[in-house]
Amino acid sequence: MHISYTDKKIFSPEQISDLFISVNWNLSAKNPQRLHKALLNSPTVFTAWHENNLVGLARAIDDNEMTAYIHYVFVHPNYQGFGIARHLVNLIKNKYSNYLYIELMPDESKNAIFYQKLGFKIVSDGVPMQLCHAEKYIQNK
Repeated sequence: MHISYTDKKIFSPEQISDLFISVNWNLSAKNPQRLHKALLNSPTVFTAWHENNLVGLARAIDDNEMTAYIHYVFVHPNYQGFGIARHLVNLIKNKYSNYLYIELMPDESKNAIFYQKLGFKIVSDGVPMQLCHAEKYIQNK
């Protein structure tokens, strides 16, 4: 299976929404136009493609100097296990190799092992935190 990767933002709102739904990120997918706009405005988005199908995506946000934050890495369930997520993360690591920090917060603790294999370390005494405005987000469609 040939997977191609790009940092060109050539995806449609529907392709993005379908990928997010496939990995159960339904809240973000409820507003495909805003999600698409957010990705277009992001400094770093790498995508993985099988033929014309969007099968993976990684997004990073940075301060243009010292710290980059990997916001998410998604691979469609039908394409998991082929090294796509690893390749997407490595693209981000290469892009930000001169930065002091590349940070991330896996939404599920079971994913920490994956990132540890790629060189990330669990921050001692760190606690992930989030403020979510789900009601406002859905209302502002």
